[in-house]
Amino acid sequence: MTRSLREAALADRAGLITRHPRVFAADHRGRALTLVILAGLVGLMLFGGLRFDFSLARLGSGLAQLATFVGLMLPPTPGSLARFVVYLHALAETLAIAFLGTLTAALVALPVGFLAAKNVVPGRLFHFGIRRGLDVFRGVDVLIWALVWINVVGLGPFAGILAMATADFGAFGKLFSEAIEAADRKPVEGVASAGGSPLHGVRFGLLPQVLPVMASQILYYLESNTRSATIIGVVGAGGIGLHLYEQIRTFEWQQVAFLVLMILVTVAVIDFVSARLRFLMIGRAEPPA
Repeated sequence: MTRSLREAALADRAGLITRHPRVFAADHRGRALTLVILAGLVGLMLFGGLRFDFSLARLGSGLAQLATFVGLMLPPTPGSLARFVVYLHALAETLAIAFLGTLTAALVALPVGFLAAKNVVPGRLFHFGIRRGLDVFRGVDVLIWALVWINVVGLGPFAGILAMATADFGAFGKLFSEAIEAADRKPVEGVASAGGSPLHGVRFGLLPQVLPVMASQILYYLESNTRSATIIGVVGAGGIGLHLYEQIRTFEWQQVAFLVLMILVTVAVIDFVSARLRFLMIGRAEPPA
């Protein structure tokens, strides 16, 4: 029975090929184009390697040096109890910078996201201006913003918070507006049919749809900004990054390893908690394995 079905399928396939030869014909032009693109990418990679002095010998010696550094990092140690307390305080400062910077950016970007959404406020020229303004903020890296704010308000965590909020404002504005534009219009139309104003449509039709998406994006950025807050601490914006840079500069590799482990554990805990919160917001008790 199985054999007869297989033979019938093969016969039908042969008949289809006979009746529609152009459909089953090999796309030699498409294959050639794919090969040309792959060859171009490989050639670009090789050119880049030669242009920037790529060397297997240098890579091998660098990996050997990295192995030496790893050996010097073991075992990780804070050095003393007093230093451990200082590092904990600096880590808490880094978390505060990430949290306050992310929260400030989200609160400021929320109304701007609605203004930048085409389905909320009409007007091409208006949206063009809002979107390009957001591009200005998110087009500059948080490290550059940190250097700017350090010169404006001085060294310390306040400059780090302002840098984080400025950089994330542009990103949140873009993400929020895209989430609003992708929302279903039917709830808004239902609110309008019941006599609601456009503001009621936004409050009761759009906001409940996009709020879980926005919250998920905020939680993701909070996790990412914990790492970014470490980097901007190197340039004087406060937090544990300053201590990390100081220990690297003085070749205290065991303390460097301890600081890196503290950062990794903190990011892992934030990722674990934010994952649970994200799935709870969409009505699932546990994330998939």
